[in-house]
Amino acid sequence: MQIIENSRVKEKLYIEKLENGLTVMIIPKKTTQKKYMMWATHFGSLDNKFIAPGDKAETNIPDGVAHFLEHKMFEQENGTNSLDTLTALGVNANAYTTTDHTAYLFECTDNFIPALDELMDYVQNPYFTDENVEKEKGIIGQEIKMYDDYPDWQVYMNAIQNMYKDNPINIDIAGSIESISKIDKDILYKCYNTFYHPSNMAMCFAGNFEPEELLEEVKKRLKPKKAQGEIKRILPEEQKNIVSKERTQNMEVSTPIFVIGIKDVEINRELKNSDSIVKKHIAIEILLNMIIGKSSKLYKELYESGVLTKETYLEYEFSQSFAHIAITGQSTNPEIVLERVKGEIEKIKSEGIDSSHFERIKNMIYGNYVREYDDVAEITRMFISDYFKGINSFEYLEVYNQVTPEYAQKMIEDVFKEENMVISVVKKA
Repeated sequence: MQIIENSRVKEKLYIEKLENGLTVMIIPKKTTQKKYMMWATHFGSLDNKFIAPGDKAETNIPDGVAHFLEHKMFEQENGTNSLDTLTALGVNANAYTTTDHTAYLFECTDNFIPALDELMDYVQNPYFTDENVEKEKGIIGQEIKMYDDYPDWQVYMNAIQNMYKDNPINIDIAGSIESISKIDKDILYKCYNTFYHPSNMAMCFAGNFEPEELLEEVKKRLKPKKAQGEIKRILPEEQKNIVSKERTQNMEVSTPIFVIGIKDVEINRELKNSDSIVKKHIAIEILLNMIIGKSSKLYKELYESGVLTKETYLEYEFSQSFAHIAITGQSTNPEIVLERVKGEIEKIKSEGIDSSHFERIKNMIYGNYVREYDDVAEITRMFISDYFKGINSFEYLEVYNQVTPEYAQKMIEDVFKEENMVISVVKKA
């Protein structure tokens, strides 16, 4: 196994790529009794058009298949549900789907091996029938309707749809009631056989493990499979400009909620080098906190005057085909927040970055990165999510010192452009 050590957090990553193509990552934590594991596939809501290995023709699938498949994986041919089986073992098990991956996971202190048995069994043995697929459509349909009534999700999706015209990120991860009606068992098996091959998957463990012993336990439970060719993912060319500046929706909320989005149109160039995207991510995180983070002058003014009613949530989201900033909050007057954020951005552009403020925020963010290594769940989610972006999570600790005020100044000029800015608001009718 390859060992990658990070002296800053005194952690080691044991990593091995098996003959079947599966990547296994293990981060031993001797100071905890908790064990956390995740098995994930590089298959998310964006993967609606692809050419499977060995195929010549393009496959088009309905929106929501990755999420639908995640739901169906727990049902076993003998009538049991693996989520129930894992819960009965006393482990905390779950699964989730994102734009670029689907993950199956559990956390425990006891019964790790029986839980590993169950998880590796159900992920490798799908069971789809006409009847159980039809039944699931009703369950997921109810979930879709629930999110339609969820203001926090609607305000976010409206902002995404303001930014993106053709990229499938503008489609709900669960799809729509109409799109899931077209899903059948053949589509699910096609996607399973294409994307749930070990060479398209990664497994990550964090906790009190002996890496070599754990790797042998994993190997014993893997079904024999030969490495397969590359999956060709087909994504539409996204326009550089935004779709619309603003969108307001009326829902049952006590105080208006908002998302200010900024579309980053330079992502593909940056992603060719993992150091570049990590450096950019850190710089944007620092800038967002300087502009409207909890310790910023603007946040204090807006909060004390009652314009902001709670702390803003700041995020830079990116994948192989999209990147954007999202500033989420609750405000009595979201338009004022937008104008003040624009003003703060222009002020930094014209006056330059306050280096002492920059260093304070940079040190705070570094401290947050280090604290993530205290939690086995955070470690595992971080390494899996970064892996599918072509990043080793340790890079955030290594690249951190390369982020200077001069580099951040360049990022605010390149990324924080008013013409790429949108606002989505949900307010009471």
